[in-house]
Amino acid sequence: MEEIRQKRFTGERAAYGSSNLKFTDCVFEDGESPLKESSSIELEGSMFRWKYPLWYCRDVRTRGCTWYDMARAGVWYTDNITVENAVIQAPKNFRRCSNVILNDVALTNAQETLWSCKGVKLMAVTARGDYFAMNSSDMEVDGLKLDGNYSFDGVKNAIVRNSRLLSKDAFWNSENVTVYDSFISGEYLGWNSKNLTFVNCTIESLQGLCYIDNLVMKNCKLVNTTLAFEYSVLDADVTTAIDSVFNPKEGTIRAPQIKELILEKSKTDAARLNLVCDDIEKKSDKPDWIE
Repeated sequence: MEEIRQKRFTGERAAYGSSNLKFTDCVFEDGESPLKESSSIELEGSMFRWKYPLWYCRDVRTRGCTWYDMARAGVWYTDNITVENAVIQAPKNFRRCSNVILNDVALTNAQETLWSCKGVKLMAVTARGDYFAMNSSDMEVDGLKLDGNYSFDGVKNAIVRNSRLLSKDAFWNSENVTVYDSFISGEYLGWNSKNLTFVNCTIESLQGLCYIDNLVMKNCKLVNTTLAFEYSVLDADVTTAIDSVFNPKEGTIRAPQIKELILEKSKTDAARLNLVCDDIEKKSDKPDWIE
């Protein structure tokens, strides 16, 4: 593989269609799409300063590279890309890509990042920005630290481990998602999802875990979680007190304490609900906002 070292690339498509090349300590700036349609390339210690650097590429490996703010929409329609030890300032990165591996990557503006990608592995990634990982599928996530709302909307076939998510409306419209050993804080968690499982997780949420078809919780904590489980079909094993439960549709809830259980007779069938709880402080037939 031929190596190009310490070169500054400028102009439109400056290294268009490159193949079997290694770029070391290079700078790509002042020109869109410098590496468009490239294949079998490596980049080490290199910097992207302008738009659309890696579009329609195949078999790309980067180590120690930087995407600056204006390198937005940096990797689209690209297959088989590995990014290691990177800082990515630019938003809207990684769209409609397949076989994407991010390892030790900081996404400081992750707005609209990882959209409609397939075959994604994230390891030790930090991200800040809304609408992270929308409509992606076949994801393996380990050690993600995310600060951003509306994450994982429409995701299918995903496993998340050892992560911390500060994210309102996370996992909406998702399907076949399992989250292990993680902390999630955010309102309206998981609405309109199917086959959503949490194992050994701590969750804090207002009106979280509602409108879910087959919600499973194993050995989970619900902290400061109110109006949970509305219209959900569930099997929930909760190890802490639940502040309030509201109109679950069907299934089982196990918890040491439920501070308030709200069941509207016109909207729920108590016979379809199995409550394994010795301490229900208050039972109501309507929420506070209905006179």
